[in-house]
Amino acid sequence: MLKPHLFARTILLGSVLAASVTSGFAQATEEQKDKPLYDRLGGVYPISVVVEQFVNLSLANDVLNANTAIKAVVDQMPVAGLKYHLTAMVCQQTGGPCKYTGRSMKESHAHLDIGEKEWQAMVADFRRAMNDSGIPVKEQDELVAIIESTKKDIVVTK
Repeated sequence: MLKPHLFARTILLGSVLAASVTSGFAQATEEQKDKPLYDRLGGVYPISVVVEQFVNLSLANDVLNANTAIKAVVDQMPVAGLKYHLTAMVCQQTGGPCKYTGRSMKESHAHLDIGEKEWQAMVADFRRAMNDSGIPVKEQDELVAIIESTKKDIVVTK
């Protein structure tokens, strides 16, 4: 057990370090304002972590798995390839150096009969993956806006 005067010094030192880290984070965030979203996310490696978690969540999502067309594709698809293409797409769409070479969203999803229910489940999984990865809300909103721009090519209106 720490003696009272050492305990007080430890608390003081911890407070100073916490204030320094918080101040440094605020300054880093301020400096990041003008950077592309790709850079604010930390580059391709942090993006790949979010994509990895998103795909894993989606593969276990009961709403998505209830759609027999989605389930059939997922059961046959190489998951590593999906993660690769999604990482490249997010990287490219956020201003990074990656080039997405996969099929268009319309072509990739035309036969999957994705409705609003599946769309909302997918967006919720993506938000959860971003939250779990510590992505700030501003950047999350920018990423969701990018995703929302593809909705017209993915969701079937009935």
